Amino acid sequence: MAFYDALLPRRMKKDVTVVPVVRLQGSIMSGGSQFRPHLNLASAAPLLEKAFANKRAPAVAISINSPGGSPVQSRLIYKRIRDLAEEKNKHVHVFVEDVAASGGYMIALAGDEIIADPSSIVGSIGVVSASFGFPELLKKIGVERRVYTAGENKVSLDPFQPEKERDIEHLKALQLDVHGTFIDMVKARRGSKLADDKDLFTGLFWSGVKGLELGLVDQLGDLRSYLKTKYGAKTRLQLIAPPRGLLGRRVPGFGTAGGLAQNIAASAADGLVDSIEDRAIWARYGL
Repeated sequence: MAFYDALLPRRMKKDVTVVPVVRLQGSIMSGGSQFRPHLNLASAAPLLEKAFANKRAPAVAISINSPGGSPVQSRLIYKRIRDLAEEKNKHVHVFVEDVAASGGYMIALAGDEIIADPSSIVGSIGVVSASFGFPELLKKIGVERRVYTAGENKVSLDPFQPEKERDIEHLKALQLDVHGTFIDMVKARRGSKLADDKDLFTGLFWSGVKGLELGLVDQLGDLRSYLKTKYGAKTRLQLIAPPRGLLGRRVPGFGTAGGLAQNIAASAADGLVDSIEDRAIWARYGL
């Protein structure tokens, strides 16, 4: 029997526990280019499905490194993780790398426990909207803005027109709705673990050490050490990675020089805008 056991792959041996690991990395936005992918349900779902499909694994580990972004995509990823965990009867361990803030923390709530590094950044339970205003710039360069609408509110918050108080009030009401949903999720998932702190839902963020005091995380540690302590020294971590194509990524239009060139040019232009927005999101947390 020992001879046959030696021929088996490690993942099939009875004394080896395999834990699939999914890394969710980056700003959370819908869409994204092939050259600068974003974290969203479309990019995360295939990895999650594969991880939870491992019948022998007692749990799935999810490593998060995200400063947040779209609240919709954040909640969709959270929901997919919880649905799969219940459907496959799997425990979910969430590990925070540099940051799990705002939408990143919303996803982390899908864990049955959350483990962070002492220097991780967690929290930022709030909602933010940001833009620029250019009405004075148009005057200086002699450009007249002309907008024709059917519906008086179709150009609310137009960056080329002066702000209107009613537009700001409407946006704040919308933010309060989204913030309320976020707060309800935190209370439902963290429950009595949460500290009674007036700043908990104000959008502030904290280190992993303070996050433990506030009940936002359950323990301080790292993925490998934690899982080997919990499941044994022979535990094997199985990284679930996305498929790779040309130059490590799938590139649409390959096969025609024009199609490839157009996609590269379009992706470069989109990538510049995405890069600026992405950099701004990370910079909120000093990263």
